[in-house]
Amino acid sequence: MKALLNPEPILSQTSSFFPNKTPNPTRFHPHPFHNLFLQDRNRSIRQRKLALTAKALLDSAAVEQFGVPEFDVRNPSLSSSYRSSTLTRPNQTVLEAQTRVCTGPTQTRPLDDEQAFKVFDTILRSARGEIRGEEEVSKAQMGAFFAAMTIRANTFPEATQWSEGEMRAMKTFWPLLVRVLPPDVVFLADPEGLMMGLGSSIGPQFVGNGTTEMRLVGALREVLAGGHLGFEEVQGVLKEVLPFQEGGEKTHGASEALLAAFLIGQRMNRETDRELKAYCLAFDEEIGPPPVADVKSLTHYGEPYDGNTRFFRSTLFVAAVRSCYGESCLLHGVDWMPPKGGITEEQMLKFMGANINLSPFNAKKLLEDDEVGFAYVSQREARPSLYSLIGIREHIKKRPPLATTEKVQQYVKASGKEAIVAGFYHGGYEESLLMLMKRRGVHSGLVVKGEEGALSMTTRLRSVSTTKGLPVNYCSGFRSVDISSISEPGGVTRQGFSLEVNAKDYGFQPTDTPRTDRSVSRNIELGLSALSGEKGPAYDRIVLNAGMVDHLLGAEGAEDISAALDRAREAIDSGSALKRILNYIKLSHKVT
Repeated sequence: MKALLNPEPILSQTSSFFPNKTPNPTRFHPHPFHNLFLQDRNRSIRQRKLALTAKALLDSAAVEQFGVPEFDVRNPSLSSSYRSSTLTRPNQTVLEAQTRVCTGPTQTRPLDDEQAFKVFDTILRSARGEIRGEEEVSKAQMGAFFAAMTIRANTFPEATQWSEGEMRAMKTFWPLLVRVLPPDVVFLADPEGLMMGLGSSIGPQFVGNGTTEMRLVGALREVLAGGHLGFEEVQGVLKEVLPFQEGGEKTHGASEALLAAFLIGQRMNRETDRELKAYCLAFDEEIGPPPVADVKSLTHYGEPYDGNTRFFRSTLFVAAVRSCYGESCLLHGVDWMPPKGGITEEQMLKFMGANINLSPFNAKKLLEDDEVGFAYVSQREARPSLYSLIGIREHIKKRPPLATTEKVQQYVKASGKEAIVAGFYHGGYEESLLMLMKRRGVHSGLVVKGEEGALSMTTRLRSVSTTKGLPVNYCSGFRSVDISSISEPGGVTRQGFSLEVNAKDYGFQPTDTPRTDRSVSRNIELGLSALSGEKGPAYDRIVLNAGMVDHLLGAEGAEDISAALDRAREAIDSGSALKRILNYIKLSHKVT
């Protein structure tokens, strides 16, 4: 294949999308959408009428009627503005070191002399109280960093164990650190009490404060040695320590250092299937059994919760398209999530004026509504215990096991067939995700290596220089069939598949993926322009992802790929998909 003809980023020009006047930064303003729907004077009569309908629905007076709350961020156009101001920022020096060492056996990059001495000096000064405010090294950072160092020393291959610089830094600073670090951090750094030949009883004798920490410390001794835990053991720890309160203020909770060490340690050891299942299922009924929607088909979309920072994120618009012909879709995620802190569906919906505080029961009603057929549920509403970890996840820097398992959730179930679609990036996790989907008992499952590890398959040409790992547009999954040589437990008969989707094979012209570069408004502009009938890269991606997912999941009427793609185009060109987005914005404020 030829290399991309135009590799330079295409930066968005938002000045043509927004009015020139400066809006009130604390108030939602719907007016930017007006120009979008009126730009093309050559539209059909039906599209013109739909544009006027959209204008009316998004008029400020109408939005007031729907009860859209005041916007609580300073610049709702950028994904970074959705980070809660109540979160404490991590120390950047130590965070940079965590990027290098809080990762897997082959990805870790040991610190050199200068880096190691700088990091240990920063931790020492912070522990002494010489660094205050946002520069202070949090207990979570200390926990994650020292747990990573211990695991590397105990179990990693020689190339990713301690460097000479790290050993020299530890030899210099440990006699000073052991005097000022809290006991839980000393335990994580030196569980056996043998650091640098200095005998210490703190690590070997440490048991924690209270029964919850005792359980967590017992689990950590296994994790720090590179070992793995059982299903019940992981679930027991999670249910006891969550929801988490910063500072460990919950009377029956655990310190943030220990919890951070547990989360990053399990990821560094590469979780087993039983550990991942424990994370996946631990809080299934935290707010009660999931409601059951009376729909013939329901697809759960598991996008990475930390969003997109570079490329167009199409899933919200794909869901609107698929809902037009009876393929109901449930999206889920958060407002903002580290480490990427990119664009999420919740940000887009909030910017457009939709209600992003729906309970699973409210979402069920929208799924059943013939004028909507898709819904979004925030982790904040459905899994408050897991949502409580956003702050600590920023301080451990790397993705914990939850980054995999939160993509395979069923906040609402269906009376008909169910499917789960999830994105992935790192090779090996596609099999783990499919295992979890089968554990959920769904009829069909699909994992996609989209751009940025998200779900969006692309129409761009594959670079000839891409040789490492699975290619973008790689798909793997299973679907229920009537006849198969393999029958799995639980009475479900499934057929597996894997392939690399080449959009050119289905008539799409190769195009570079539109850049959004953390701009929520740019992502919305691309999606709504496409749903308004504007042909181009965004339109093609929505059609490709809707039709291909229909086909791979075995959706009714999508046996032929060309027919599935044509059906998606018709949903857009008829104006139906755009109308469903507008209906969702309005009706999400009316469901109770």
